[in-house]
Amino acid sequence: MSPADKRRTFRALHQNGCFVIPNPWNVGTARYLQGLGFKALATTSSGFAHAQGYADGAQSCDQVLAHFAEIAAAADVPVNADFEDGFADDLGHLAENVTRCIATGVAGLSIEDSTGDPARPLYDFDVALARVKAARAAIDKAGGEVVFTARTEGFIRGKPDLEETIRRLKAFADAGADCLYSPGIKTRAQIEATVQAVAPKPVNFLNSGAFGFTVKDLADMGVRRISVGGTLARVAMHAFIKAASEIANEGKFDSFAGVITNPELNKFFADDRAKSSSS
Repeated sequence: MSPADKRRTFRALHQNGCFVIPNPWNVGTARYLQGLGFKALATTSSGFAHAQGYADGAQSCDQVLAHFAEIAAAADVPVNADFEDGFADDLGHLAENVTRCIATGVAGLSIEDSTGDPARPLYDFDVALARVKAARAAIDKAGGEVVFTARTEGFIRGKPDLEETIRRLKAFADAGADCLYSPGIKTRAQIEATVQAVAPKPVNFLNSGAFGFTVKDLADMGVRRISVGGTLARVAMHAFIKAASEIANEGKFDSFAGVITNPELNKFFADDRAKSSSS
């Protein structure tokens, strides 16, 4: 599937229904997730950063763009790029980086309103809106096929104000965002209020914890897209840390019991490669 085909497919997924867009952090996890039948994937800034030995947000734009290109090339399904804050404060630089992101072959990208500064965690409303407009213009200049998700980060940056979150999402929707996203909301009331506020535009919900909601529950609330952020990567890291700590501290290997075998993984990836080569 060409990048253009992936972008059309990804846009169509946002038109109706509800789909899960899990977050791989390397080629192997991307190939395995698509092998499970997921129709689209999304990168995770934290999952990739931690796998490379960085704190989330500490990598360079070049490192992140190279990762996007690798995942987009390896996946046979559309990939959405977690492009954080676009790695730029200046609007012109932001537009340039969005253009570079599109060139990696991704089918969608998100831009957030987080500054990375704990003393001023969110861009002021007018600045955040201008950034959305700059990203929208860059996508349109490139052909407009890439699905643009605008994010407001208040609930995960110490500013959990639902009224302000909705004000920003509505403005971002009016400014041309294709999908809206406020990571950190987690109650039914918050989710339904967000969905209703930006309707008919689709909403992405971050299901990163044991909130008790199934895919059907979220679909019934009107959520169109469900991502898991870095949670799958943390599940893997948690298992690794637990097993390694057990060896280091107790001299035991009990955590190895029941894990998937090397032959099973070899078979999956060999079959996956063969299927990819023949298609």
